[in-house]
Amino acid sequence: MIAGGGPAGAVLALLLARAGVDVTLLEKHGDFLRDFRGDTIHPSTLQVLDELGLAERFHRLPHRKVHSLALRTDDAVVPVADLRRLPGRYRYIAFVPQWDFLTLITTEASRYPNFRLVMNAHVTDLVKEAGAVHGVRYHDESGREHEIRATLTVGADGRGSDVRRAAGLVPKEFGAPMDVVWFRLPRQDDDPDQPFLRASGNHLMVAINRGDYWQLAYVIPKGGYDALEAGGIGTLRSTVAGMLPFLADEVGRLADFGDVSVLRVVLNRLRRWHLPGLLLIGDAAHAMSPVFGVGINLAVQDAVATANIVGPALQSGRAPESLLARVERRRKIPTVITQTAQRFVQDRLIGPTLDAKDVTLPRDLSRLPVVSRLARRFVGLGVLPEHVRLAPTAVQK
Repeated sequence: MIAGGGPAGAVLALLLARAGVDVTLLEKHGDFLRDFRGDTIHPSTLQVLDELGLAERFHRLPHRKVHSLALRTDDAVVPVADLRRLPGRYRYIAFVPQWDFLTLITTEASRYPNFRLVMNAHVTDLVKEAGAVHGVRYHDESGREHEIRATLTVGADGRGSDVRRAAGLVPKEFGAPMDVVWFRLPRQDDDPDQPFLRASGNHLMVAINRGDYWQLAYVIPKGGYDALEAGGIGTLRSTVAGMLPFLADEVGRLADFGDVSVLRVVLNRLRRWHLPGLLLIGDAAHAMSPVFGVGINLAVQDAVATANIVGPALQSGRAPESLLARVERRRKIPTVITQTAQRFVQDRLIGPTLDAKDVTLPRDLSRLPVVSRLARRFVGLGVLPEHVRLAPTAVQK
């Protein structure tokens, strides 16, 4: 039983279902349409999709390919990493709405008769007996309570994990100097094509091209939303128009703060990811900062590692805690390294920028030896990329 229909939960459900394991995937919401979901599918995840035979179908989805990463300042475009020099077939980041990605994965999983997806399922508690977890209790859309028993319960239900709360597990918080305000504005044909990070003065903004509109993420100081709102919508409009002049004629579409949403950024990690019968993965085990946009990809890597390590035992109806501990040991190393890098960027770049302190960047970060050799691999492939090892045994419908 897997709680959480995000990247970690959906990919793990597919991997186990195709291996003949009975899987129920619970999703708290009635659909996958939420703006806070990340859009970046990195080469490591593209390789997993290839190994699952889904790469061709994925590339039929509306998407944008990004072969290099850059920061746009007031007077320069600062190259950061060139992904075209990566090894392997996939040398780009694909920007695709996450709801399309999740629909692709869950549609493929639904081809197996041993997979079940339950939407509007809000986990309320764990089923515990003799010191072990044996499933969950959840409420459906009407408020009716249900119970599912399982050999293994996986909490993949995000940074606000209900499974984690019910288990009494509390992550260690590392803090973040920023929150993110999300909103969208129409996109015209002559607008820039590629997504980018824009820095101007003490302002930072990410612009994601979603075809006929821009998904915009305005980075604000931690806890700064009330002050932003108090300044009035006109102040936000002026800031956007100043940073992105091509949207100056569109900012009037922001009628008031009802047109924006705020994402409270957190960065944390569980000290222990498992209990007997229970494993937490993805953001439920380690909430990632938006820095580098790697949250989806670490979640997918967690799912692949879980399937590889625990899948064979689940095929015979077992889930020894020793195997759950192996998953944690394998995935904690890349998590720690990635979060350390995110904290460095938060502390050395984002925090000082938002505090209006002078931040001097090299004119071309990709020319720095440490960056040129490591940045593209770190961003594109991650610290410990996983590969699908669990063989498919189930027959599709």
